[in-house]
Amino acid sequence: MNIVIIGAVAAGSKAAAKIKRLLPNASVKIFTQDSHVSYSSCGLPYYIEGNFADYRALLVRTPEEFEASGINVCMNCYVDKILPAQNEILVCTGEKAELVHYDKLIIATGASPRMPNIKGIERYRNIYTLRTVEDGVNIRNKMLQSKRAVIIGSGYIGMELLESFVKNGIHTTVIEKNEKIVPLFDSDMSDIIRDRIENSGYDNFQFLTGELASDLQGEGENARLVITSTGKEIETDMVVFCAGVIPNVDIAREAGIEIGTTGAIKVNKLMRTNIENIYACGDCAEKTHIVSGHPVWIPLGSTANKEGRCAAMNAAGVYCEFDGVLGSTVSRCLKTTMSMTGLTEKEALKVGFTPVSATVTKSDMVGYMPEAGDITLKVVADKITGLLLGGQAVGTVGADKRINALTGALLGHLTVAEFSNNDLTYSPPYSTTIDPLLNAMQILCTKISNRC
Repeated sequence: MNIVIIGAVAAGSKAAAKIKRLLPNASVKIFTQDSHVSYSSCGLPYYIEGNFADYRALLVRTPEEFEASGINVCMNCYVDKILPAQNEILVCTGEKAELVHYDKLIIATGASPRMPNIKGIERYRNIYTLRTVEDGVNIRNKMLQSKRAVIIGSGYIGMELLESFVKNGIHTTVIEKNEKIVPLFDSDMSDIIRDRIENSGYDNFQFLTGELASDLQGEGENARLVITSTGKEIETDMVVFCAGVIPNVDIAREAGIEIGTTGAIKVNKLMRTNIENIYACGDCAEKTHIVSGHPVWIPLGSTANKEGRCAAMNAAGVYCEFDGVLGSTVSRCLKTTMSMTGLTEKEALKVGFTPVSATVTKSDMVGYMPEAGDITLKVVADKITGLLLGGQAVGTVGADKRINALTGALLGHLTVAEFSNNDLTYSPPYSTTIDPLLNAMQILCTKISNRC
């Protein structure tokens, strides 16, 4: 059997390794435009910050290791077309093009940075995005030669880069088009994130919210000035665009593969597309939200790995279902952990629930412990049924522990009443006697129609 995989970061690499273990005699080939395979893109901000000196620590598996296991890797090549009628792809390497046959095809083309339509963007060399290993190396090298930076966008990558730059003494301006930073969170939680970061003890940064970067001006090959939609002018030595990503689906669309309502490739629970013998996984594929049941597109490395494994198993003839995602995330910026799972209050309202919420600010451990800090936890439930819908946590490193506890409840479709009896761990260095998560449940019980 000939199995071909397009893409070789999280989903594609996972799929290749899994298929080779299931079908050791199969021909497995990976084609990627990248010059690296199987690397941790989520670790790039921490390399830029200087947590480790050698970017090769991010490489999970080398091309040589893939080849040693019988997986053929073609890097720096471009798959120009998928030809489903003849089970072939057209691969371009330099000036050479060839048709490659497949019995099963797995599309793991990932996503690309979203680039705003800003005047002058194409003229300058000190404009960056962060997606590949080369991007990370280039940003770190430029950062070490700079005094000022501008980040466009305040999602997770933008916030992680803010920490990287600030800790390296770079005066940084973050420009966010929304009125709140980290707009994935409900606005009240975004306010808490901003307040914590602005009171973190670092003062060499600023947020400009409700602003668009509308123009770049520079000298020679370098942009030196970012001009916002309200006329603010920010001097800079480098600009990093962190304005989100878009799924790479053009090649799939041209082949007649169905694109979902989110703009990503539509797949079923087996990661199959609408065309026989073609699967899609990772950041290019649409997902189902476990709580809402609606199609969503939430590109995460952890999800890509699980989807790559599922696609590989089904391509190899071993039945596997991928039920969907909760959108569980965690990130850190300047002493603040921010984590979430499930639906926010605004999302729950949008998909037809009647949401109520409880917000608790409490110590993450017993107050007499010297390292105690605060966590603000927001839990969302449906007022009518009492069904738990999601949660957000902001504060110390213990914030994500509460969110991880909540993910199991969402997977099990538990109500507030059912979760209130949860036997959470307690010890003074780890929690208060009544955990903040249980405090939130107690408050929610007073707000739902069928009281606990």
